[in-house]
Amino acid sequence: MLDTLLMALGLMLIVEGLLPMVSPPRWRMLFEQMLKLEDGQIRFFGMAMVLGGLLLFWLVS
Repeated sequence: MLDTLLMALGLMLIVEGLLPMVSPPRWRMLFEQMLKLEDGQIRFFGMAMVLGGLLLFWLVS
């Protein structure tokens, strides 16, 4: 179980690191745009990501 969680964490870090590695200017631009969002917009985006992850987890398990 712990091995699976660590593998999932590793995969997440790989995916999250692709854009800054491949295109730092594009990543910087996206990050600057995110800083301009309101708290409610960021919270909604986070909630959508959590729900999407839960749905994917449910479908796979």
